[in-house]
Amino acid sequence: MTTTDSVTYRVSIPDDVHPVALFGAHDEVLRALEQGFPGVEVHARGSLLTLTGQVGAVTTAQRLMEELINVARAGTPLTAESVGRAIQLLAQDGHTPAAVMTTNIVSSRGRTIRPKTAGQKVYVDAIDANTITFGIGPAGTGKTYLAMAKAVSALQAKRCTRIILTRPAVEAGERLGFLPGTLNEKIDPYLRPLYDALHDMLDPDSIPKLMEAGTIEVAPLAYMRGRTLNDAFIILDEAQNTSPEQMKMFLTRLGFNSKVVVTGDVTQVDLPGGMRSGLRVVQDILEGIDDVSFCRLTSADVVRHRLVGEIIDAYEKWDAHENQDQRRPTGQQRRLSQGGPR
Repeated sequence: MTTTDSVTYRVSIPDDVHPVALFGAHDEVLRALEQGFPGVEVHARGSLLTLTGQVGAVTTAQRLMEELINVARAGTPLTAESVGRAIQLLAQDGHTPAAVMTTNIVSSRGRTIRPKTAGQKVYVDAIDANTITFGIGPAGTGKTYLAMAKAVSALQAKRCTRIILTRPAVEAGERLGFLPGTLNEKIDPYLRPLYDALHDMLDPDSIPKLMEAGTIEVAPLAYMRGRTLNDAFIILDEAQNTSPEQMKMFLTRLGFNSKVVVTGDVTQVDLPGGMRSGLRVVQDILEGIDDVSFCRLTSADVVRHRLVGEIIDAYEKWDAHENQDQRRPTGQQRRLSQGGPR
């Protein structure tokens, strides 16, 4: 039934999709759908969903529901948060919500790790397709976490025989010598985020055994010098804190049947004394080389708290404003450039 101002579309839920799996707990998916499309009324009765509102909004809401049905059919849990991401994906070209949200990377202890944004889907696809992949973007975009998931998946599928995880301990610098404990105890805090991700993806009891056998190695970047890494999935984390020489050293460790993922955030360089970041330099050197991919994630790919993306955007605007102010000449500089009095 239609009127001059509104239209009603009906969506039938297939028999192989349970309404509870589609609608969410306490119908939270339906409520999120209404919030995402103001003016669209959503009503469910049995296996029939009714959408009423302006034709444009209702048509898009219907497309979204059809995508969500495919997501639910694949066994992916639906929440209000995932509906919000699906709405964003629907507005982008190249990836449908179902294609992104049903991509399973690795499953462990009852949970499955999947990409959650279009940028993340491009990133994990690039890891599959290339020998060397660079994941560059701000905090919370899943750069390291998804790379770790791909590494664990490759190990489980026997596409590699070991995982090597490394990052520079640049924050410690020369202060390492003043910290208590053995060398391993001193550098452990800088490697802890990698251990934390491993514990999310593997049985914690199995990790010490895998590390003792050399199947998983977590080490500072300095330990990579002089080695050739064959049959390995290698991840360099926090790569913005490498020097150009360290980056070259790391990349030339690549051996046969190995895959490399380099992750970092070029806006958070901790190198001392204005030293150039190897991650910034390598983009100019290797961009365009076959079998090397650069994936640039943005605040739109942040999957932490909603405020994280807004904080990143706010800092980018502030940085742009500060850089503009620094480039603007002062009154004295303008007088000097015009040959005026000093």
